[in-house]
Amino acid sequence: MEVINTNKAMYIKRTKKGRINIKSGNKVDLVIKLTILILTLLTVMAFFFFDYTGLQLGRAITETAHNLKVMFLEPALSHFGWGEAFYQVGVTIGLGFLATIFGAVIALFLSFMAAENLSKPSISKTVRIIVAFIRAVPTVLWVLIFAIASGLGSEAAVLGMLFHSVAYLVKAFSESFEEVDQGIIEAMRATGSNWWHIVTHGVLPSTFTYLLSWTFLRFEINFGVAVAMGAAAGAGGIGFELFMASGFYFDLREVGFITYAILIIAIVLELISTRLKNRYFPATAR
Repeated sequence: MEVINTNKAMYIKRTKKGRINIKSGNKVDLVIKLTILILTLLTVMAFFFFDYTGLQLGRAITETAHNLKVMFLEPALSHFGWGEAFYQVGVTIGLGFLATIFGAVIALFLSFMAAENLSKPSISKTVRIIVAFIRAVPTVLWVLIFAIASGLGSEAAVLGMLFHSVAYLVKAFSESFEEVDQGIIEAMRATGSNWWHIVTHGVLPSTFTYLLSWTFLRFEINFGVAVAMGAAAGAGGIGFELFMASGFYFDLREVGFITYAILIIAIVLELISTRLKNRYFPATAR
């Protein structure tokens, strides 16, 4: 007797002597464990191939600890004032905000075509393939591509983040639309509702909280990307000041201050997102 229950990941086999052997796990678990084991071994082996010439481990650890202490326990501004700091933070938030707002509006209409329950299969697959290709390319690379066309600056940063944000949100929005109860859509169609009426009165009200959550999540991502693009694409903002403090001035105290500022902004964005969900969608926020 041989019984294999893949749902419970349990194997029950009867041997020739009449004994029953019960083994847990399946082929998927075996592949996952084998993959983790191989990656672990490769990681350990990588340390043996590093070039440790001239490395003084004790001195390196001491200096690293000192640098971290200066950076995070003694933050200070040296090369620009508080007013300039707030302005640069505002520039970074503005870059992320523009990319997110325009990206969410464009993605909303494209996601209607990408959702399988709202569009034809051929259109849905075409849109999904295109946005999958765009998502496969990192945001930084899109920014650099647009920088070639429009030059280094905030325009290239916004366009690059916008391009990737559209692809990201199309996938998120379309999957949210597909989670809508098909009975609601069929009932509205039976009453003679057209496609746009179904979308505005059936689909959007049921998924608006998810759309808001995904949009805020993408805004947080774009804020982080805008920090990086401040230096990489010459977009300015607090990211450029971080690059100057770390790579040009080597001012660890200023690096620590900017790091704390970025962390505080990220926490504030998360609190705003949570408060909006709790205020306007208390049932779904629990």
